Amino acid sequence: MTPSANGQLSWPDLPDQASEEIDIFETELNRFLDGQMPEKVFLEFRLRHGVYGQRQNGTQMLRIKIPLGILTARQCEVLADLSEEYADSISHITTRQDVQYHFVDILDTPNIMRRLASTGITTKEACGNTVRNVTCCPDAGVCTDEIFDVTPHAKAMAYFLLRHPDAQNFGRKFKISFSGCAQHHCGLARIHDIGAVAETREVDGETTEGFAVYVGGGLGAVPHQAQLYSDFVPADEMLPLAQAISRVFARLGEKNKRARARMKFLVAKLGIDEFRKDIEEELARLPEDALREQIMTEAHSQKEEPLKPPSELDLEAPGLEEGFRVWHRHNVRAQGQEGYSMVTVSLALGDLTADQLRGVGTISRKYIKDTIRATVPQNLLLRWVSNEDLPALYKDLIALRLASPLADSVADITACPGTDSCKLGIASSRGLAGVLHRQFTADAVSGEGMGDGDGGLRDDISIKISGCFNSCAQHHIANIGFFGTSKRKSGRVAPLFQVILGGTAENNADSYGLMVGKVPAHRAPEVIRKLTSIYDDEKQESESFRNCMERLGKARIHEELEEFSEVGEAEADFFDNRQPWEYIKEVGQGECAGEIVDQAEFMLDDAERLIFEASLHLEAEKALEAAKVSYEGMVKAADGLLSTRGLLLSDNYDTQAEFQKHFIDTGEFHIGVAEYFAKAHVEGNEEVTPERSRQRVEESNLFIEEAHVIYSRMAGSQVK
Repeated sequence: MTPSANGQLSWPDLPDQASEEIDIFETELNRFLDGQMPEKVFLEFRLRHGVYGQRQNGTQMLRIKIPLGILTARQCEVLADLSEEYADSISHITTRQDVQYHFVDILDTPNIMRRLASTGITTKEACGNTVRNVTCCPDAGVCTDEIFDVTPHAKAMAYFLLRHPDAQNFGRKFKISFSGCAQHHCGLARIHDIGAVAETREVDGETTEGFAVYVGGGLGAVPHQAQLYSDFVPADEMLPLAQAISRVFARLGEKNKRARARMKFLVAKLGIDEFRKDIEEELARLPEDALREQIMTEAHSQKEEPLKPPSELDLEAPGLEEGFRVWHRHNVRAQGQEGYSMVTVSLALGDLTADQLRGVGTISRKYIKDTIRATVPQNLLLRWVSNEDLPALYKDLIALRLASPLADSVADITACPGTDSCKLGIASSRGLAGVLHRQFTADAVSGEGMGDGDGGLRDDISIKISGCFNSCAQHHIANIGFFGTSKRKSGRVAPLFQVILGGTAENNADSYGLMVGKVPAHRAPEVIRKLTSIYDDEKQESESFRNCMERLGKARIHEELEEFSEVGEAEADFFDNRQPWEYIKEVGQGECAGEIVDQAEFMLDDAERLIFEASLHLEAEKALEAAKVSYEGMVKAADGLLSTRGLLLSDNYDTQAEFQKHFIDTGEFHIGVAEYFAKAHVEGNEEVTPERSRQRVEESNLFIEEAHVIYSRMAGSQVK
């Protein structure tokens, strides 16, 4: 792993490793298009490369991994160009600090991946049953309240787990977050599979950096708050801890019932004490790994520096642009470093046009060097702005239509794609968010409604909107949350939103909201007005929205909302926000939830894909890689057959030993072909010659063919 030309850490071995991966992806894509690979096998393969099927047939969403949300000027420019050339000219910021393109032709994805790789960006493991983008508080390193800068630790975690063999066999996705303090909402540790919150301890008279570690959090249909694994883990032990947790999750996590395959269910099933015991035992078994120290060293060596010296700004000085003071009040915060500020660029629905994103790159070069971060609320954060540059920066943002004073206000709404593009979307989350955004912006101008009376908007209420119950927009941790649902009435289907009240993102998301009732989609704005009116009328001194709603009680709130809940005969009840046509419920199979297929069949098909990949390594004269991957193919095929005997990967069995017992000792598997598997197992991969590598690939082919024959015999039909 080496620093890139812009001084940022690159992904390990880029561009060489990425180039090979993309070549293989393109080859496998062509095989699939030619009918040489089953769709269910290709689905998992493309998801691991960030390619996700959209609601619209024939188009894809491409998710781009941006670790910690850190972007450079050059990366912004390339992302903008690609969105214009291959998507709809929009780069969408996600709640995991990723970037997404929509309406992409799958044939274009290899070219996009290559262009991204040239700037140190990958789509690898952005979707699928993988470690998703590692998130981090965007203020890390400049926050006035942080315990210490968690940036290098989060960065090291992202690089270490990408492509790591212990993070490739999960039943579902796996999410990790780092927070610099306990009290703010930047990291949201309590909703993650692993949430790390900065702490310090006195050890031998010296201050030692470390983390309070939470495990087993997650939202979705069945939300779980993460449980405390340890109140202090030394910082240099975080990578092995994450590796051990990954191993235990891969071994013990649910594989067949995907609705129960997240780590939150494993932690709940085992209990935190038993889970902790399993992790400690796994830690004791971990081999030494020099890569961990190397990655930590290089992550710490990367220092963020300002472009300009510190300076001061007189907010009372004449000649400031109209609207500047309102924008400064909402979107500018002081850094921990005197003379500098961080600026939030508010993005409506998390979207940037190609021109806007290029403009952000230009601004970066002009004012702040490469210190841009995407945020969980789907905005951008510009750091290290010298204070005297703030008026000029504001003017440049006005020119880009990015100077809205909405940061952390009621109009700073988080929304998932919903029915715009997601197969699982039930109601138009972006449609409702757009309606609210326009209404609230008008309120700011008038000073009424949600206006604060001083040209801005109130900032004491947060709103998050998901298109379904899966909580991609994190509706559980909003003061007012919505998720899409529907109801049949008089032979028609009406779009509804379930109202969630009383959640909070503060204190790392320590409180989830409760469902209080459903309302027709078009009445959701009225519901928000009603709830804020109740809060304003009945709150006690300094009482938060959450505490007020909790005090009033669910029954009272349900009663207050009853007037909005009825689906009547009015035409408006059967139309979704922003959509001029009558609502039609169209829900497909969500790919992140995955298709349930026969375990053995899937694994045998995937073994074939691995052998093909091994043959590509041979052609590239990469004997070691070819030997390694071909052996993995044999293991995959053996595990597939063992699944027919009731053994699952979660059982932590020895594949070689169990295969001997169930298929060789019984005489069911051809003994001569079975020896190929045993031989490769004994040899390992360290001293494999090119000739032996070629032989192993051929032997693996024969082994997998025999496995197909055995499975076909058991299934009573030929499986291809």
